[in-house]
Amino acid sequence: MAQAKGRIGLIGGSGLGAALAAQTKGKEHFADTPFGKPSGPIVTTELDGVPIAFISRHGPGHLLNPSAIPYRANIYALKQLGVTHIIASAATGALVEDIAPRDLVICDQVIDRTYKRDKTFFDAGLVAHVDFAYPFCEQLRAHLLSTAKKLFTGGASDRPTVHRAGTYVCMEGPQFSTRAESLLHRQMGGHLIGMTCMPEAKLAREAEMCYALVALPTDYDCWREHNGDVDKHSLMAEIIANLNAATENAITLIRSAVATAGELLAKSCEHHKALELAIWSDKSRVAPEVRKKLDLLVGKYF
Repeated sequence: MAQAKGRIGLIGGSGLGAALAAQTKGKEHFADTPFGKPSGPIVTTELDGVPIAFISRHGPGHLLNPSAIPYRANIYALKQLGVTHIIASAATGALVEDIAPRDLVICDQVIDRTYKRDKTFFDAGLVAHVDFAYPFCEQLRAHLLSTAKKLFTGGASDRPTVHRAGTYVCMEGPQFSTRAESLLHRQMGGHLIGMTCMPEAKLAREAEMCYALVALPTDYDCWREHNGDVDKHSLMAEIIANLNAATENAITLIRSAVATAGELLAKSCEHHKALELAIWSDKSRVAPEVRKKLDLLVGKYF
């Protein structure tokens, strides 16, 4: 195995966050950043010799709703700890029949419909426009897909279906969609609906980190009407069961992907130079305090 030259960051969402936290033992870091404190402590350790850093997106006890998550602080703090690649997970609703609850989706596109969140590190004193046509790292996606193929091939009836691509529609929340919105999201070409992918993926690109997302569909969104005979408590129990099953499969996939990621970490990737042509400001006119605040991100370009 090639010598790792970075660290993999794991960002856990609903279900998987708690499960990974329970399985991950290591050193806790209570970080502080120019963008505030992250959601909670970041745990650094190793999985099969590969260095990782884990953070629960919603914080200990799942107390942060999607709009309140300090996305900038989370990504910045992972960068401080030497993270070069991020594998994130997120519970979602399915917008198409082909993606069923308990499947896994390695997303390839995203539609951002959020409007309350801080979406960039470069909000004052320095202008940077990163390329975001392809929001997820293809090298990291390919590694996850290759791992899934090795893990989940065969005739077992309980093996999950892993979709090679899918468009994630990120809504603001915390309320779920109206049925009219759900139908609109389908017309947009969305395959999944969730609340946490953005601006996480955008910030990872600005921080020159590779980012991939494993989506965990728990139910069909409200575009598909439920059987009237099913009461809301039974429906919620079904959704929780789907989340638990998808979480178990996602943990299996992510742990295996991390264990075999040594060569991936040793490779160069275009996303590690995402700011090379992105800074449009006259660098000679950027204020010293701005340079100091953003040094971790842009220092090598000054």
